Amino acid sequence: MAEKIQVEVAYALPHKQKIVAVEVPEGTTLLDAVRLSGIEAEFPELVLADAKFGIFGKAVRDAEGEVLRAGDRVEIYRPLIIDPKQARANRAAKAAKG
Repeated sequence: MAEKIQVEVAYALPHKQKIVAVEVPEGTTLLDAVRLSGIEAEFPELVLADAKFGIFGKAVRDAEGEVLRAGDRVEIYRPLIIDPKQARANRAAKAAKG
């Protein structure tokens, strides 16, 4: 029988955030842990096939192949609404006006 490890799965919207602690078997992949967390039920608009993922702020390219370690925090990222460079330029232009 595989040992169990504790991981967390986190997702946030501007108006609602959730971190779910999950006990999973050693060798569980990032995507499997997200599914096991049940976080999709909390956020029906979340489409895992389109989502980007990370572990402690570091982007993960292969969610199906990334094996988790005890204590990892899986983060599910929302798509950007605006390019960060453009947002900075907009703020600078607004500040210059006044």
